[in-house]
Amino acid sequence: MDIINAVILGVVEGITEFLPISSTGHLILVEDYLPLGGSKEFADAFDVIIQLPAILAVVLYFWGRLWPFGGGKDPMPTIRLWMLIVAAFLPAAVIGFLGASAIKKYLFTKGVVAGALIVGGIVIIAIEKIGMKRRFEKVDEFKFPSAIAVGFFQCLAMIPGTSRSAATIVGGMVMGAARPAAAEFSFFLAIPTMMAATAHDVLKHGLHFSGHEWALVAVGSVASFVVAYAVIAAFMRYIQTRSFIPFGWYRIVLGIIVIIAMFV
Repeated sequence: MDIINAVILGVVEGITEFLPISSTGHLILVEDYLPLGGSKEFADAFDVIIQLPAILAVVLYFWGRLWPFGGGKDPMPTIRLWMLIVAAFLPAAVIGFLGASAIKKYLFTKGVVAGALIVGGIVIIAIEKIGMKRRFEKVDEFKFPSAIAVGFFQCLAMIPGTSRSAATIVGGMVMGAARPAAAEFSFFLAIPTMMAATAHDVLKHGLHFSGHEWALVAVGSVASFVVAYAVIAAFMRYIQTRSFIPFGWYRIVLGIIVIIAMFV
């Protein structure tokens, strides 16, 4: 049964990691009904570690954009892109290092998830209705101040239910990026962010995992990778011509359902 639950959780992670609907929030909710065997520490680490294969799906999908060498292309634009990514990663690296334990201890609750889902949904709808002024259409046109600002937006995603993807995409749009550019930068920024989070949890908890627990991580990771790759491809096609408003309404409805379920 644990294996089946691990696969389902991997599928949930793959679907929700890059959509602006909060993968962490969904995993917290789903695990109430499909718990993994073992300690709470293992369950928390599992949720973080299976994000890494989803990030590897980003690397594979965007390999031509992220690898600076080969094909006779000029490597400097790609190197500059990585410099932007690193600059945007630093705020979360510092704040996460200082406050990660407290955040997990006090904020990983259904009530916080529900509130963040609803507030985030309202913000997404408002941003789309207002219409941010576009100043650039491509990721390559990001400036360092804008990238760092998006990095601070990413810090909001430490509140479960907020969604790292939603926070960074909204941040990019506020900075003047078109939807596709904001989404791409959000995906790229996930690479160092999730790699750092995974390394932290593996070093902290992974050395104490049993063989069975590592097997659960393995099957969850495979499911996460396969589903995430398909979702990235579909999402990038979707945002070429459509807005994020349906995701905003989904968040609001889900948040309300969670609140109702807490009192029945």
